[in-house]
Amino acid sequence: MGKSRVRRFRAAPFSPTGTVPRRDEDGGEDGDSEEEEPAAELLQKLQHPSAEVREFACATVSRLLQQQHVIPAFLQRDVVRCLGPMLLDHSLAVRETAAGALRNLSACGGFEVCDDMVTQDIMTPLVALLKECSAGLDANLLSPKKCREMNKNYAEDIANEAVNLLWNVCECNNTAVSIFNKEGCLEAVLHCMKKFSTNVDLAISVANCLQAVTEDNPDLLASFNASAQQVLETVMLCPESTMKHILLRTLIAGTIWNIKETIPPGSLGSMVNAILKIFSESLAIDAGETIIRMNEAEKSRLKLAAEAETEENMSDVTDNCAISEDDGMEEISEGKVEREGDVSDLLPVDKRELEEVTALLMAQQTALEIIVNMCCSEDPSDDEWEEFSSSDESDLFMENSYSEGSGLLMSPLCLSAEVHSAFLNNLIPKKILEKTAFLNSVALDICMHNPSWKPLIKKLNTVQCRALTCLHSILLVSDVECLGGASALQSLAQHLSQLVFSKAELPEDTEFLEAITSALRALLQTMASKNISQCMTPEQLLALCEAGIHSSNASVRVNVVSILGISGSVLAKVQDTAETVKMIGKFLLEVAMKESSLVVAGEALDALFDVFADGKEAEKAAVQMKLLPALKEIQPIFKMRIQKEGKGQYSTEQLCVLDNVKMNLRRFIAYQETLDKNPT
Repeated sequence: MGKSRVRRFRAAPFSPTGTVPRRDEDGGEDGDSEEEEPAAELLQKLQHPSAEVREFACATVSRLLQQQHVIPAFLQRDVVRCLGPMLLDHSLAVRETAAGALRNLSACGGFEVCDDMVTQDIMTPLVALLKECSAGLDANLLSPKKCREMNKNYAEDIANEAVNLLWNVCECNNTAVSIFNKEGCLEAVLHCMKKFSTNVDLAISVANCLQAVTEDNPDLLASFNASAQQVLETVMLCPESTMKHILLRTLIAGTIWNIKETIPPGSLGSMVNAILKIFSESLAIDAGETIIRMNEAEKSRLKLAAEAETEENMSDVTDNCAISEDDGMEEISEGKVEREGDVSDLLPVDKRELEEVTALLMAQQTALEIIVNMCCSEDPSDDEWEEFSSSDESDLFMENSYSEGSGLLMSPLCLSAEVHSAFLNNLIPKKILEKTAFLNSVALDICMHNPSWKPLIKKLNTVQCRALTCLHSILLVSDVECLGGASALQSLAQHLSQLVFSKAELPEDTEFLEAITSALRALLQTMASKNISQCMTPEQLLALCEAGIHSSNASVRVNVVSILGISGSVLAKVQDTAETVKMIGKFLLEVAMKESSLVVAGEALDALFDVFADGKEAEKAAVQMKLLPALKEIQPIFKMRIQKEGKGQYSTEQLCVLDNVKMNLRRFIAYQETLDKNPT
């Protein structure tokens, strides 16, 4: 659907098990691999007359499909066509396990597998199942007594698996989205959403799916009538304060932002403020403190559970001693039967506290990603937002915000009209800045030494990177006054510098490097445009650029080259900086000559033009480093590279930029020749 951010697959719901494929002596996989035989056998069992056998086969396939190396063996045997009919099996248990298997296939298989699933018409049985589940939510598929005994609601559990599968394929495939539109799936998933008060996990699955299908999907907007909007509004206003409910509200807020064109003009202002209030609620929570608190709660719960189990075992021993020998034999026999039917050891371990922290981090990541999109939105007309900007509620928030202080963290941002005052009202910039900081050491230590909590570190890093990207977007669309003036920008520069240089070694993580260099680039450009002195020393800048230029990510390399160009152009106008300017110039010249990416090489040349465009120090440095002969040597090579590498490797937009660089290079050489003939 043309999303502006990179689409990501969610991790499988639990860790894969089983062995990795055997490798033969030549290093390849065994010809008759261990996966192919069970694949054939398991898929054959899907046709077995016994529902229990079919359920077992689906559950085993579901487990195996979480291992990416196993997926090709199943695809070769038409696993999609085999599992598809199982979605409408007479057995509810088979439906659930089949939907779970297809969900794992879509999540672990990637874009191509999802495309293949749609091509093989998985949407037909999936849509039919979804509609049956929606209707079944209000019906008793099992007697209430039986449901209580099994502690299970089949309609809701099947719906949860089906919605997750639908989410995955719609996220990857436009045809799936078109089918969602035409088959009226919105009504079915909204009906599932109504269960949010009793089944928040199902509601979260629906909210994730809705956010995916509503993004850049104008054909669906007409389906969001007043009744549909009422469902979303009800969820947004739910008062529950658990992290899962915060995630749910955040996802629904994102969906409402996607369908904002359906909101009446008179309600737009309150809608935007409500959305940002939800984001503010999410971002206000300290993830580090939450990890510490939830970890303590988990320890206390497990301790109490262990004590209760010990007491229960002691009670059982006492009871067994008190009964007669015959009664004892009978009770032992009954107990044996109960244990044989007990599957509790096969169920996932209760990780409720970990799930809460995970939900919080997903909520924060989602909020930050949507804020980035809000910053990039086109401005509506002033008339549309007249009601918003003049509302009493907005004025009240303004007073409260300014009473807490002024500067970058409290000032309104020059964003699109709908978020102008609302950003200030909800203190969004302050909370974004807080999320750019590193995790506190106590929380990090908990995650490092607890295997089940260790995956949180990656999620925490992702939130930090999204916050830096948010900061970058805000800097791009705001002017200096709205950002709080020169002092606020200098403080921000010091904060970003600390993130880079606070540790003994410079960061190497690619995602973090891209985010931090993007934010620094935007900040330094803003400061340079207003002649605000920069806080990073030339040595720090060069150290950062030395680290960044070796990154495998071209965006990081483009950013560091641009950062040097911005800083160099400022230094070139300062007295006695020729030596530093020369160092910067040599660095950029080397990148322009040796860089494998034409885009990065072009950016390096652009940066050189900026650094040596004006100033006596720049002229002095250019002569000392023999800039003119070096550029004349680069010119034909750069031109030839564009002709040879340009077609097929770069987009039309990139080729236009490169062509512009080539033309500017010719002009800059002519300019340098003039200076050479007429030295000052």
